[in-house]
Amino acid sequence: MNVALSTALSGISAANERLRAAAANIANLAASSQTRGSAEPTNVDKRPEVEINPANEIVEQQSASYAYVANLKVLTTQLNTTGALLDIKT
Repeated sequence: MNVALSTALSGISAANERLRAAAANIANLAASSQTRGSAEPTNVDKRPEVEINPANEIVEQQSASYAYVANLKVLTTQLNTTGALLDIKT
């Protein structure tokens, strides 16, 4: 598989996980234990956020959706370029 395709698909997957985590956090606002889930890699020195801020989660959802669309555009461009190169060679 082409490196650009692999990178775009990995970015789409990461954006999807970020969107899922933010949506789950918003859904858990009514729960008694409001611990914030995250799709980011954990750091030993970093203390996880305990309280869910709805504004931060909405911004995270928007950011994840922009990243998703950007990676889709990269994937589309790479596929179009590959298709054009195959048309030239045949």
